[in-house]
Amino acid sequence: MDRRKFLTYVGCTCCSLALNSCATAPITDRKQLKLISETKLNARAAQIFEKIKEKEKLITGPKLIQIKEIGKRMENSIGEYFYQSKLDDPTIGFDWEYILIDKKNMRNAFCMPGGKIAVFSGILEVTKTIDGLAAVMGHEIAHAVAKHSVERASRSVAINVGTNIVDVLSGGKLSQVNRTTGMNTIGMVSQLGIMNPFNRKQETEADYLGMIFASLSGYDIRETPKIWERMQKFNKGKKQSEFLSTHPSPENRIKKINEWTNSIILDYPPIKT
Repeated sequence: MDRRKFLTYVGCTCCSLALNSCATAPITDRKQLKLISETKLNARAAQIFEKIKEKEKLITGPKLIQIKEIGKRMENSIGEYFYQSKLDDPTIGFDWEYILIDKKNMRNAFCMPGGKIAVFSGILEVTKTIDGLAAVMGHEIAHAVAKHSVERASRSVAINVGTNIVDVLSGGKLSQVNRTTGMNTIGMVSQLGIMNPFNRKQETEADYLGMIFASLSGYDIRETPKIWERMQKFNKGKKQSEFLSTHPSPENRIKKINEWTNSIILDYPPIKT
């Protein structure tokens, strides 16, 4: 296929994808790009989650029960909110599941598409209270509700297609740069200049939506900034430049959380389920 035909084909394909893949994030109404099948991504995530469960040492008992209770309460509140608001429920079709991984040195939690949530035991030293744990759970659940994994995968596809088009237009100069430097220079630039800022935007959105979901579920979101203050103490002041990070800086995070707190408490009070 010659260059002109290639560009015509790819250009038409990109326009078609763009026209058929526009969406918005729930509640925030932020424009989203979705090129990847959510059903397929959820199925793949479920398979990976099963492998994680086989590989990692899992904790059962009261702490896991607590996590599941918070999760269930939020599931119900989120469903009821979208029902009462007469909006499409983005969690329809989710197969919610929660696990607690025994790793005291990991102060973290993560979310996979379709409602698969894992909490590392180390984060419990930071959350301290039920409301603190609910804040972390709300953040992770928000990633799933806002379909952030689908969006990230779609953006990666779009960047790859765009890079290939530019490479063809430039007569292969991008490929030549990569060969000369011995590294994926374009990938690094896109990571720092496009993906990292985009991921920080998603993290901020998950903070905001997570607080809403925690408030709707009856938890005290005034505990949220205290988590990040405690996290800073655990990290003993060590921090990475926000430009190089996929997450906002703790200072910016705390500032925004404090700005949102009162309005979220007023606008999203506990909902009856």
